[in-house]
Amino acid sequence: MSAHADQVVRDAAKGIQADLEHLTGEMTSMFIDAIPEFRHDDAVRRLMVASTSSNLAAIVDILALNISLDDITVPPAAAEYARRFAQHDLSLEALLRAYRLGEHMFVQWAMTALRRLDLATDEALAATSRIALLTNSYIDQVIARLIDIYENERRRWDARTDATRAAQVRAVLDTEGLDLASAEKMLSTSLRGWHLAAIIWTGPGPAAHVSAQLRTGATLLAAATGKTPLTVSADEQTSWAWISSTGKPDLDAYRLERLERGLREHPALRIAIGEPSSGLHGFRQTFRDAQRARDVAATSADIDRVLVLHSQVALAGLLVDHLTDVRAWAERVLGDLMRADEATVRLRETVQAFLDARGSFTDAAARLHVHKNTVHYRVRKAEEILGHPLTENRLDIEVALLVCAQLGLRYTEDT
Repeated sequence: MSAHADQVVRDAAKGIQADLEHLTGEMTSMFIDAIPEFRHDDAVRRLMVASTSSNLAAIVDILALNISLDDITVPPAAAEYARRFAQHDLSLEALLRAYRLGEHMFVQWAMTALRRLDLATDEALAATSRIALLTNSYIDQVIARLIDIYENERRRWDARTDATRAAQVRAVLDTEGLDLASAEKMLSTSLRGWHLAAIIWTGPGPAAHVSAQLRTGATLLAAATGKTPLTVSADEQTSWAWISSTGKPDLDAYRLERLERGLREHPALRIAIGEPSSGLHGFRQTFRDAQRARDVAATSADIDRVLVLHSQVALAGLLVDHLTDVRAWAERVLGDLMRADEATVRLRETVQAFLDARGSFTDAAARLHVHKNTVHYRVRKAEEILGHPLTENRLDIEVALLVCAQLGLRYTEDT
């Protein structure tokens, strides 16, 4: 570009610089009118004005002083404003849109400044092209760096927010004597209605993948219940979630099937769900239920089970912390009927179905999809192993079979 053309660009920049304070106000007003995310409180608005002013001053300096694009840095006020945008959970897209709108407005101002110079058409076009190119290059470079600033701050802020929320939730769960009003203030949510807790967990892996899996679990839970859960990070592979509502949460068979189907699309993902309960006590109780259900899932030999309901494993959940004693007791009750071979497993399943069917061979056969005579044979075989009829000590047999099935207990040879 010729020395004369460079001088034209500098003159236009000086024309803008002379009115920069007024133009900064015009641009920030445009942002507020065009982009809802820019309607801040006074403190953040002042930072927005400082960010806009510093970017405009930087562009003017590039044009007026012929500063190299290699020397471009993000103005401190602009960087801090991007961080505040992230902290307030405002969209990055809105911030980037402002930079593009601002770029367009600046070029329009430059064209107005060039018209005042009474230039020939070729000179005006060349100068406009040069100004547009330099302005666009500045905006591109600043945006690239602002994206990193915003995303780093978003990650940092999310981690800090999650840690704070998790600490508050733990305090509500564990603090004795905490009253309802104080608990609600700590969580910034009402605890007067019904609550349904869930524990979401996944296997080890890259942090980004694990985090995405846990978010998927929360999304699936929300879809099944129709409510957005309060979710906190318990550890690297676990999230806690609560569904709260004025009415009692209802996870009917259709919703549960939908949730389980969604989980099976993510093989490492698991969810344990408590039972609905109300008030502050209910907030805690449903979580304890979910913990017990998760403990049963962790103990069970059924590794393919992706959804565990406390209502289905409540008894095993009460016993899961006493596995050694429970196993010894179950072995006394069932003896060799606790062996792990396939034939004995089938016998246990048949006896459990027979007892669940209240001693009906026909109903048990229907549940197991086998012939009635097969049930007869297996029941008699089980009674031979037990050394007495199923009607004798029936309750103990039922409970022992239940905990064996849900906790994955098997006969140990050294007992």
